[in-house]
Amino acid sequence: MARQAIEKLLADLNDEQRRAVVHTEGPVLVLAGAGSGKTRVLTYRIAYLLATGAAQPHEILAMTFTNKAAEEMKRRVEELLGGGQTPRWIGTFHSIFARILRREAERLGFSRDFAIYDETDQLSVIKQGIRDLQLSESAVEPKAVRHAISQAKSVLIFPDEFERRAGDPWRRDVVSPLYRYYQRFLRENNALDFDDLLVNAILLFEQCPDVLQSYQERFRYILVDEYQDTNRAQYLLLKLLSSQHRNLCVVGDDDQSIYGWRGADIRNILDFQKDFPDCAIYRLERNYRSTEVILNAANSVIAKNKHRWDKRLWTDRAGGEKVTVVHALTAEDEARRVVELIEAEVYRHKRGFKDFAILYRTNAQSRVLEQALQQAGIAYEIVGGVRFFERKEIKDVLSYLRVVCNPLDTFSLRRIVNFPPRGIGQVTIARLEEVARTQGIPLFEAMRRVESLPEIGAAAKRGIRNLVETIERFHQLRGELSAAEIATALVDELGIRQLYKEAGTEEARDRLNNIDELLYSIAMFCRTEEEASLERYLEQVALLADIDSWDDRANAVTLMTLHSAKGLEFPVVFITGLEEGLFPLRTSLEGDLRELEEERRLFYVGATRAKEKLYLTLATYRRRWSTEEVQSQPSRFLLEIDERYVEVERAESFGRRGGLRYAARREEFEPVVRYDGGSPGASPFFEGRRVRHPSFGEGIILRVSGQGERMRLTILFDEFGEKTLVLKYAPIQPL
Repeated sequence: MARQAIEKLLADLNDEQRRAVVHTEGPVLVLAGAGSGKTRVLTYRIAYLLATGAAQPHEILAMTFTNKAAEEMKRRVEELLGGGQTPRWIGTFHSIFARILRREAERLGFSRDFAIYDETDQLSVIKQGIRDLQLSESAVEPKAVRHAISQAKSVLIFPDEFERRAGDPWRRDVVSPLYRYYQRFLRENNALDFDDLLVNAILLFEQCPDVLQSYQERFRYILVDEYQDTNRAQYLLLKLLSSQHRNLCVVGDDDQSIYGWRGADIRNILDFQKDFPDCAIYRLERNYRSTEVILNAANSVIAKNKHRWDKRLWTDRAGGEKVTVVHALTAEDEARRVVELIEAEVYRHKRGFKDFAILYRTNAQSRVLEQALQQAGIAYEIVGGVRFFERKEIKDVLSYLRVVCNPLDTFSLRRIVNFPPRGIGQVTIARLEEVARTQGIPLFEAMRRVESLPEIGAAAKRGIRNLVETIERFHQLRGELSAAEIATALVDELGIRQLYKEAGTEEARDRLNNIDELLYSIAMFCRTEEEASLERYLEQVALLADIDSWDDRANAVTLMTLHSAKGLEFPVVFITGLEEGLFPLRTSLEGDLRELEEERRLFYVGATRAKEKLYLTLATYRRRWSTEEVQSQPSRFLLEIDERYVEVERAESFGRRGGLRYAARREEFEPVVRYDGGSPGASPFFEGRRVRHPSFGEGIILRVSGQGERMRLTILFDEFGEKTLVLKYAPIQPL
């Protein structure tokens, strides 16, 4: 590219963005505040490297956390360079290392067609393990086990070490054997889960120095988006890959680190300068998204955090409407007020419904909001509801395709063995699994030997024989037909389409339409992807995040959790449920500053999604995962907002509970948090005490009722929400 064109490219950037883009050699940390143009810096840096000839497309590795962000990065680079030079190694962490493992899987004892188990698959394996290990199904929460295993993997703790470290009965007697079972099951089924894609990449590089060296030499420039969200495994992978050329550029914002609960380690960005003492640091503090009022309100809250890089965002968008606090009586009243405010905004500012986002801390809050929107006839879309690829009929077809790619995938094979019906009952399946277990062979191999099993009837044998022949034939056809051709031919041959047509019900028609949509999706994948294999398509589906399926073009109000909203922006944002115990969800009364600071960062993320108007809502009374209405106290975050940027909506009457008056006096929003250490000899269980349950993990006691054997504890668990337990029967330990 000519010098004039390069100068024109750089002219689109502000001074600090430009300095970050042209500093191409050595480690670079870009602290990019909300709405400051971090994606612009990443894409222009890639374009600059290519335009100046500093790098060839294959020498650049760029990673982020969602497919949506990766596709946006590719699109922008193509627009800047006119196409043809887009690096092929732009993607999510998981997709990049899945791609590497596909090439090198044999070095770790896997075949290249390994399956990738999503969260639903993982939970199913754990449930099977609970049954096989004869653990109490009622006492073990599979989600808690999955979370514990995932957390262990993120810090590279494997089953043997996990067992040695297990400090409580739940981890020692429940999680540890299930972790071992789970890993053995994955290995036997030639499958990996999300965490394994990173962990196995580390093992690959450690065990095969020649493989590591080849990728170190290949990737001369490495760029990372959302660095504050990286976990220990991702951190190690980046250090390994960048150690030769040391051209590692990470972009992130410690004030938006909100995934500690799933393993993200904020120390990665806070300590970057310690890891790379010679790094250059650039601060992007100019916000292009929000008004001055919204930005100052958000800044006044996040400034209360102690563990953060020193920075303060500013904007040219002077002034703006004040942040409005709406103090409702109940959750239903809160939802009604949100709808009324949306209608008023539409009328007053001629907005479309797609201009609005309603954010909440937990998914359980969405129900009353949905009902209010439905009653008002307002179109809405939920991010994180039942996803397309989780529907039964879609999972059925995908399971067939997974077995076609990987016949060792026993989990998927079990799902489709008698769908469509082919006369293979549960007794037959159990017998086949017993044969597989006693002979030490995969289930598919046991099915291939069905003729030697006299106890299985002729009809079942015929069905098994047909299924095996179909799978083997399509497995061989992978090298001759495209992914779209295989999927279409398989669906037709199995008679799935005819099955739903003959059913004739509305539900069956919907399922058939969904299958057609799936086949269309595979066809589009084949047209647009360079490596459009069936394995690649299944990998892409397994790694989809909730936000990847969100349609941002639909004229509908968006409902989503605060976590899902990161990276997005809307003209008008509502943050609902601003009450102690709900948001912040972890009140950290015993001084766990890390949890409280992450909740504050989550508030900051939500507030900075708003471009023009921010509403903060709360309710005095709310039902939280129970039928009992609980009186709430305003969130401490409301108090932390500088009062110059806030207005409190005034209202007079709320029916059956009498008058409730709004006022801007700060003392009315002072959070009331009770914490009583108790007198000597008193019960160790009191409001505000943190406790641990073997299945639900840690939480905080909200209420204590009854005495002696009738004592009940209402506990807000960090991961599983609010539950009321009878102390006599619940193995609860005070912390």
